[in-house]
Amino acid sequence: MSDFSDSVSEQVLTALRQIIRAIDLQSKNLERRFGLTIPQLVVLKEVKRAGELTVGEIARRVNLSQATVTSILDRLENRGLAKRSRSFEDKRRVMVRMTEQGSGILKESPSILQEHFLRQFGKLNQWEQTLILSSLQRIVSMMNAEEIEAVPHLMGGFDSDVEQKG
Repeated sequence: MSDFSDSVSEQVLTALRQIIRAIDLQSKNLERRFGLTIPQLVVLKEVKRAGELTVGEIARRVNLSQATVTSILDRLENRGLAKRSRSFEDKRRVMVRMTEQGSGILKESPSILQEHFLRQFGKLNQWEQTLILSSLQRIVSMMNAEEIEAVPHLMGGFDSDVEQKG
């Protein structure tokens, strides 16, 4: 390899590491300041956005398994941030809604990294977006990571309550 290739490859690896660190640091900060993981925050934000949803609807919207969302809701309900109750129209359906305490914590919590990314990414020209996508897909291939399933959320690697939909 030439010195140029070595330098560029090291810069690419450094950039990837910076992305991983940014996600981990945000996740740790969120956990320390608010006692929430990124998946918990994503679920809370989706419930707030919709007002009231079933567990299955939440799972589809955030692209996590229903079992994972149920586990996340157990934690959120134990903290008084969300509440599950039977639907008035159909007693078989369990509806999830946000509590006042949950709404309050969302007002205090920072926007998640992916929201900032999506705003910035949306400002790019379509050709730039496609170039980035193509480059990242090539990196995935180069790392033999094509078979690894991932959700479209930037979540730290240590989140124990994340199980992908499968």
